[in-house]
Amino acid sequence: MSTMNGTAVLVTGGSRGIGAATAVRLAREGADVAFTYVKDEARAKEVAARIEATGQKALPLRADAADAGDAAGAVEWAADALGRLDVLVNNAGVGVLGPLDALPLAEVDRVLAVNVRAVFLASQAAAGRLPEGGRIITIGSCMAQRVPGPGGVLYALSKTALIGLTKGLARELGGRGITANLVHPGPIDTDMNPADGPYAEGQATLTALGRFGTAEEVASTVAFLAGPEGRYVTGAEFAVDGGYAA
Repeated sequence: MSTMNGTAVLVTGGSRGIGAATAVRLAREGADVAFTYVKDEARAKEVAARIEATGQKALPLRADAADAGDAAGAVEWAADALGRLDVLVNNAGVGVLGPLDALPLAEVDRVLAVNVRAVFLASQAAAGRLPEGGRIITIGSCMAQRVPGPGGVLYALSKTALIGLTKGLARELGGRGITANLVHPGPIDTDMNPADGPYAEGQATLTALGRFGTAEEVASTVAFLAGPEGRYVTGAEFAVDGGYAA
């Protein structure tokens, strides 16, 4: 059963991994979906085809979250092209791990620009376009709740910042019936972090379930928060991490 008929969604970083799974899942729920990508046009076309196969509109947008103009502009482009915007999914992000004393300023600036500033700017722009009952859903990380070893300072910093941002948005926009929530994936089988990769076994053992999750399992939580059954949930964090933070 389609639960989001007539709605319009923007998923940032929607050409692969969790973003692609989310874009397709929300289309299956009945939404028209715009999504951003940076370089891989061929992959973006593949995701667009999967969305269109559900009978919904697909709008791939080339936009770089590291660019402040693109971060906010993608929201405006999507809303104008689709005629409205009901849901923003802040998914685009970069993962940089390394010793504290080996992180150059350029990397610090890039991670904070993509993982924090872009989310703020997109949410700020969306606040001006979302109707009563709109949704802002942000993809965080299990490392905002548990950092199991050295090397994760910068990434954990960037994802932990999203907790305060989400709670602030919930309070700022709650009077208009707009919700804001945060989803923390654990180790998820994607191109960036494959379940058969060199570090996968160690990550899997940190979870209570002893395995990687799938992008579709994360997307199902996003679909709940974006759909009608999630309308009374706001300012909340959802761990989809197999018990990583348990």
